[in-house]
Amino acid sequence: MPHEATELHTPRLTLVAHTPEQLLALIEHPERFEEVAALTPADGLRGFYVSGEVSPHWLDALRASVGQGPNPWRHGFWVVEKETGHIVGGAGFKGAPDAAGMVEIAYGVVPSREGRGYATEAARALIHFAAKDARVRLIRAHTRPEANASTRVLKKCGFLQVGEVVDPEDGPV
Repeated sequence: MPHEATELHTPRLTLVAHTPEQLLALIEHPERFEEVAALTPADGLRGFYVSGEVSPHWLDALRASVGQGPNPWRHGFWVVEKETGHIVGGAGFKGAPDAAGMVEIAYGVVPSREGRGYATEAARALIHFAAKDARVRLIRAHTRPEANASTRVLKKCGFLQVGEVVDPEDGPV
C-alpha cells in the first residue's frame, strides 16, 4: 500500500491531511468548523471551498466519502502556518495517480498570507509527497494562461510550460 502521510512538514508550514467531515464543516457549517477540525482558519479560507470555481463533482465525491478518514490524494491538506497555528490555505491533488502515473497538484493561500512564499513551500511539499509514491511518473499543474502568482510558484518549483489545454472544469489553462 502506498504511503499515506497525514502531515507534511516544511520550514514554516505543516500540511495536515483533512477529513471529509472537516471540509464539509467548513463549507456547510462554518460556525462548527473549529470544533470539528480543532484548527483555526485564517480569514478567507472558506472562500476557497464555496466559490463558483468549486466543482460540483468534487463536492459530491466529498459527501460520499464521509467516514473514510483522511485521503491526501482525494481531499488534500490544510496548509497550517507554524507561527500562528492558523490554516492559511489548502493544497492537494486532483486525484490519485492515474493509469499513466500522472498527478496534478493544486494549492491556494489566503490573501492575507500571499507574497510570503507559502504557496511555493506547499507546492514543494506536494511534489515531494507525490515523488515518494512509486505509482507517480509525472506531476503536472494547471494555471491561467496569463502570467500570474501561480506561474511564478510553478517556475520556482521547476515546472516547465509545455502547452495550453482546455480543462473541462477550469477552462483554458
